[in-house]
Amino acid sequence: MKFISWNVNGIRAAVGKDFLNQFLAFDADVFCIQETKAQDDQVAEALSKLEGYHIHSNSADKKGYSGVCIISKTEPKSVIMDMGVVQHDNEGRVIAAEFDDFYLVNVYVPNSGEGLKRLDYRAEWDEDFSQYLSKLRQKKNVIVTGDFNVAHQAIDLARPKENYNKTSGYTQVEIDGMDKILSKGFTDTFRYLNPDKVQYSFWSARFGARAKNLGWRIDYFLLDNRMNSMIKKAFILDQELGSDHCPIGMILG
Repeated sequence: MKFISWNVNGIRAAVGKDFLNQFLAFDADVFCIQETKAQDDQVAEALSKLEGYHIHSNSADKKGYSGVCIISKTEPKSVIMDMGVVQHDNEGRVIAAEFDDFYLVNVYVPNSGEGLKRLDYRAEWDEDFSQYLSKLRQKKNVIVTGDFNVAHQAIDLARPKENYNKTSGYTQVEIDGMDKILSKGFTDTFRYLNPDKVQYSFWSARFGARAKNLGWRIDYFLLDNRMNSMIKKAFILDQELGSDHCPIGMILG
């Protein structure tokens, strides 16, 4: 099975570029989108030209904000919206699709914000999300993908020393949160197969960061440890344009 995940920074804007052609060229069995910035009906309209796919989305109460979507060739057995935690469930950040052999969770983790204003909230969110995954994992294997808004290790961003504990996405609180999620029984597939590879999935829109490759790896496929023998490939498609993020992928066999 081929999985692709992409923070598109607005699905309607992405479709206005080349997203539909890119989507078809990837030919993924499951395609996860973060930051749709659209309500469910707007997502459906934007993707209405896709034939033969099953589309499920979860949008935020606030219009034009956040939002996640799962597109699959196979109809899921069930779809679960949100974590079931009141203080988190109005921002459209979590959607899970149940298939025969696993749950696929697509997540857009909250950014800690300018000046780290949401860092305390982010710590709560990571704790609750890790508990949510742990409970889901008691039922069957779990695959988690999305924009986690954290560079987990120094190798995962271009300027670790300059950003550590100063910039959203590379504080010890966020790193600890990622450790907690992984400790529930998950493997970072890209780093598992590419322990020393320097490659990024996000670049700031400022200062010509992408042209200089001053990036961050904050988008992940986390695989249930019980499925590790199935990993064939984990990759970052950093030549694909259309967003401040690029797509990432995983192949299981």
